[in-house]
Amino acid sequence: MMMEGNTYLVQEHHARRLHWDFRLERDGVLKSWAVPKGIPLDPSKNHLAVQTEDHPLEWGEFEGEIAEGQYGAGKVILWDHGTYDTEEWTDHEVKVFLHGVRVQGRYVLIHTDGKNWLMHRMKRQ
Repeated sequence: MMMEGNTYLVQEHHARRLHWDFRLERDGVLKSWAVPKGIPLDPSKNHLAVQTEDHPLEWGEFEGEIAEGQYGAGKVILWDHGTYDTEEWTDHEVKVFLHGVRVQGRYVLIHTDGKNWLMHRMKRQ
């Protein structure tokens, strides 16, 4: 997968607890959130997204097994990928339009406290 400066991806991560890693390429890294219930497809449901450390761009191409004893041990599957358009990016809100294989649409991440954000799919307008 070629990083274009605005790459978006979701990795299904079968770690100690199943979750989905939502990643947006920005400033030469993958900004990352762990989403325990997956990417919300229904605009009436918000999902918790816990911000994690930035990942190197190469991590976006990883699929496979993270060895036992390593951080995040378990199977990683590329669940979706594509590009995104930034509509707003502040410390409190990230609003993007995703152009993925599985997911297309406008999403907003709203910072609530600490590492916790709320992920919301916006209604079509």
